[in-house]
Amino acid sequence: MLTVENLNQYYGGSHILRDLSFSAPTGQVTCLLGRNGVGKTTLLKCLMGLVPAKTGTVSFDGRNITTAASHARVKAGIGYVPQGREIFPRLTVEENLRMGLATKPGGTPIPERIYEMFPVLKAMLKRRGGDLSGGQQQQLAIGRALAFGPRLLILDEPTEGIQPSIIKDIERAIRVLAEEGSMAILLVEQYYDFARSLADQYLLMERGEFIKRGAGADMDKDGVRELLSV
Repeated sequence: MLTVENLNQYYGGSHILRDLSFSAPTGQVTCLLGRNGVGKTTLLKCLMGLVPAKTGTVSFDGRNITTAASHARVKAGIGYVPQGREIFPRLTVEENLRMGLATKPGGTPIPERIYEMFPVLKAMLKRRGGDLSGGQQQQLAIGRALAFGPRLLILDEPTEGIQPSIIKDIERAIRVLAEEGSMAILLVEQYYDFARSLADQYLLMERGEFIKRGAGADMDKDGVRELLSV
């Protein structure tokens, strides 16, 4: 679904992303791991068109989207849950979810499956997003990204600052989405156990490049936890 080839990005004279190549297949969770400051969020911003790629190619569903605008990537079928959630705090839960339907015709209903995954959202439809807890806001951000039915879901550290009970809810939702086989999932994460439980394949980043990659089932054997803690 997503293919990245020889991607490079610079900030000033600093080489931030170094010749990155990988793919994220449909029906699988691809986990991108690495410590703070290694380039994970910059990579996601390149994938979403928020930061232009200096060189390299980003392809989605067989189409080159390297220079496409962010809204065109969303319209093509890419859902993005940014780090820090970035919900609209003054809008209600319902209005936030409807923002996820911006590419759909007017009157398109919010999919019931979002409420099935995150029942708290239905219970709080009329509450302002800013009044929700951090974990509830994260569920809202994921629901917003799922509203239009993406074929690629990108999540940037969805467990950051979230209470353990809601982390379990998010884990179950990601697993269900992957098992349905209708979308590819790219998950950026620092919480090793969460990533290990979901990863079909992993990519470990250090200083803007991949230093190790493999099957999710091999993460323990490959010493990924130890490399993250170095």
